[in-house]
Amino acid sequence: MSPMKQFTTLDTHDGIGVVDVKDILTDEEIDYASNELYKVGANVKRKYSSAEYNNLDIYQINSTYYSALGDDDVKYFLARLIQAFAPGIPQVYYVGLLAGKNDLKLLEETKEGRNINRHYYSNEEIVEEVQRPVVKSLLNLFSFRNQSEAFDLEGTIDIETPTAHSIVIKRQNKDKSVTAVAEIDLQSQTYQVVENGRNIQF
Repeated sequence: MSPMKQFTTLDTHDGIGVVDVKDILTDEEIDYASNELYKVGANVKRKYSSAEYNNLDIYQINSTYYSALGDDDVKYFLARLIQAFAPGIPQVYYVGLLAGKNDLKLLEETKEGRNINRHYYSNEEIVEEVQRPVVKSLLNLFSFRNQSEAFDLEGTIDIETPTAHSIVIKRQNKDKSVTAVAEIDLQSQTYQVVENGRNIQF
């Protein structure tokens, strides 16, 4: 398990890190995950991570995390929910916070693979993007994550996987006065979050 005070990321300005999981996943698992991403992602193509776009995909996959999940609001929110409850301190890239899609226009203009994940938002675009339901949910999630005492860095975390497609993550502060539990089912794409017996909706 990663340390409680380590920053955790799903995506950065360079896209989705591959080299970061070298000691966690086998080469076969990395290849499988990458190939599945290219199958289901929205406007995610292997060539965007190739020399043609000044990149080699041994380091990263050039895509926003949102587009890697097929521009699917529910799947994307569940990924961020797991990140919020996982050990460590979640770091969220600005394009990720706005559930940004791959910027194919900027990519083709610059022929720089990483630019697919570096959209330049205008003030007007930001005002519009924060009204999207998925972005509102993300803002609520990370406000909860920042304010709930259950995520005390001196606290505890328990993780269970009741089935092959579900995970339960329990966070508790040091004096055990506040407990937050996330139950996530990736097959039904549903979740429930409870803090001290109170259902939390994002």
